[in-house]
Amino acid sequence: MEVFARWISDVLAILGIESASVTGTLIILAVIALLAFLTDWICRKGVVKLVRKVTQKTKATWDDLLFNDRVMNHFCHILPPVVIYLLIPIAFPDNPETLLFIRKLCMVYILAASLRFINVFLGALFQLTNQQEMFRGRPLKGVYQIIQIGLFFVGSICIIAILLDKSPTNLLAGLGASAAILMLIFKDSIMGLVSGVQLSANDMLRPGDWITMPKYDADGTVIEVTLNTVKVRNFDNTITTIPPYALVSDSFQNWRGMQESGGRRIKRSVNIDVNSVCFCTPEMLEKFRKIVILKEYINTTEQRVEQFNQKHGMDNSVLVNGIHQTNLGVFRAYLEQYLSHLPEVNTDMTYMVRQLQPTEKGLPLELYFFSRKVEWIPYEKLQADVFDHIFAVIPYFGLRVFQNPSSVDIERILTDK
Repeated sequence: MEVFARWISDVLAILGIESASVTGTLIILAVIALLAFLTDWICRKGVVKLVRKVTQKTKATWDDLLFNDRVMNHFCHILPPVVIYLLIPIAFPDNPETLLFIRKLCMVYILAASLRFINVFLGALFQLTNQQEMFRGRPLKGVYQIIQIGLFFVGSICIIAILLDKSPTNLLAGLGASAAILMLIFKDSIMGLVSGVQLSANDMLRPGDWITMPKYDADGTVIEVTLNTVKVRNFDNTITTIPPYALVSDSFQNWRGMQESGGRRIKRSVNIDVNSVCFCTPEMLEKFRKIVILKEYINTTEQRVEQFNQKHGMDNSVLVNGIHQTNLGVFRAYLEQYLSHLPEVNTDMTYMVRQLQPTEKGLPLELYFFSRKVEWIPYEKLQADVFDHIFAVIPYFGLRVFQNPSSVDIERILTDK
């Protein structure tokens, strides 16, 4: 800087202008402004283009994001005020008050430009982490917002300290006295910060998760997790916003475990009319043997029944004696075999057909199994196909579905009379 100052003085002396005069000061300011402009122009036209060419030639993609034109242009904004800050003493060697004022403005601008550069760089870093497999789906936006708040808070304190000519530590100490007021003002942000850390640390929630929270009428996919809100796109395409601390303090249902398990549960029952349940006659058994998936079961079970009855000397002419197959038992066995032969049913998980407590509406026969396809439409299609088949085959086993009398039934009764 001393060499540059001597060079300016020599040039002004050759022109016959005193450096301490108003004209000399204006010329020096013009030269400094020109140098600041040239620094910005060289950075934009030279350095930025050079960095762009280098990043385009590399096979890695991370450098394209971290050193893109937007990030580098914000970096270029820092250099002109640095040049002015370093060279401005040449223009005001005998005017310390003006020099101090201009340098303060330069420092404020440098800090503000640096904050903007760091903020843009963090945004690029956030995009990069979202593309990584290990970070994909993590609620990182809340963490990014926390860093932003901390960054701008510290930067604001430093700018105020420069303008007031005070130490930043003294300002921070003064803010400690008003901590209670600040906590009240930023209550939601602080609670969101703590909740966001808990949600992320315990892996309770990720973007893309299907959650259900009836208290907030939320039933859909998480599309965004921020510091203050969690946005859920419901299945009716409405958007529900939930405060993060509500997800920590209240209960919600996350269906991610189901989606990752490879099986979505189907649990539905059909009511059987108990008056249609009966023992199987030889004719019925012979009819059931024609069902391919039941043939082995009928033969094995009938052999076991005959051995038991012969061993205990049962009189087979009375069906109450001993043990005998029932049409409902054979139907249950058929449904179990039917489910085991469906490729859409995950047989590695629990599947069964069971009876529930009989009620005035008949005997509930419940099917409990898991679908391999967890997506909504294929899941509902499988469920419908299974019960379509069940309603169609029930009469083949001599059973009836229980149904309350309808107007058609009453009309038929009256017509028969």
